[in-house]
Amino acid sequence: MMRPNLNGVIIVDKPAGITSAKALAKVKQLCGVKKAGHAGTLDPFATGVLVCCLNQATRLAGFFLHDRKKYRGTLHLGIETDTQDLTGRVTSEKTAAEISAADVQRVAGRFTGDIEQIPPAYSALKHKGTPLYRLARKGRPVLKPSRKVTIFRLAILEVNIPLVDFEVTCSAGTYIRTLCADIGRELGCGGHLKTLLRLESSGFSIAEALSMAELAEMAETDSIGSKMIAMADALRDIPAVTVDKKMAGRIRHGQQVNHFELAACPCMESPAVFKVLDGHDRLLAVMSNPGGGKRLDYRCVFNP
Repeated sequence: MMRPNLNGVIIVDKPAGITSAKALAKVKQLCGVKKAGHAGTLDPFATGVLVCCLNQATRLAGFFLHDRKKYRGTLHLGIETDTQDLTGRVTSEKTAAEISAADVQRVAGRFTGDIEQIPPAYSALKHKGTPLYRLARKGRPVLKPSRKVTIFRLAILEVNIPLVDFEVTCSAGTYIRTLCADIGRELGCGGHLKTLLRLESSGFSIAEALSMAELAEMAETDSIGSKMIAMADALRDIPAVTVDKKMAGRIRHGQQVNHFELAACPCMESPAVFKVLDGHDRLLAVMSNPGGGKRLDYRCVFNP
């Protein structure tokens, strides 16, 4: 059943063993929408929060890509792989028997705050238009320059050598498998990422996520809309301005608007991004105030 008016966000618990693109294709099919996009790729072996934007909401995906993430994972010490995770070819094996829980805690503490990471050769980043993982599979790996990422919190939950369970909250763009490989290297035995569950992404949590089986059942009963997050509600950290019917008509047509025409505009003094709602709390537009001037720019316009 096609649902052309299903505009919003669905949070899915991506199962292991499929790519994010294939998971999204399944969501698109079950929801019966023409357009769908996700905000933040998970590796095929990883599970957890996949933010899926449906129909008009695909234009919101960019607002979710740069927010912090939270993961729970398992680091396997003593074995290095070429992909830095359990799917790769083993490149080194060393004993981790002498590593203590105190050693792990001490070294993990070095990886909080702003750190430098070298993106893995097996990644979706591109070199001259070609994804790095394709070059690596052809025996021509390319290493990108290191870049700064932020580890807001790294908690060691349990140490049962050679396995280390942890939780990490980090900035977008952080590679958890690289974090594991770097910690293993600092411990002198190497390591790789064995399991990974994304607990939070861009303010959406695993508690909100639907399994594929649950989504399929809801598709059968045509009740997907009951679990869909409306576009206005999905932009959780963006301030809102509600406008009257006349102004709503102007905004729907993309007409020029100045900030003094909007009551309680949250961007009078400084640059800001804000959402504009109609009297029914439906999202009309996302706008910004570049440079703190009077003129407002449209980021995207919707027709609810």
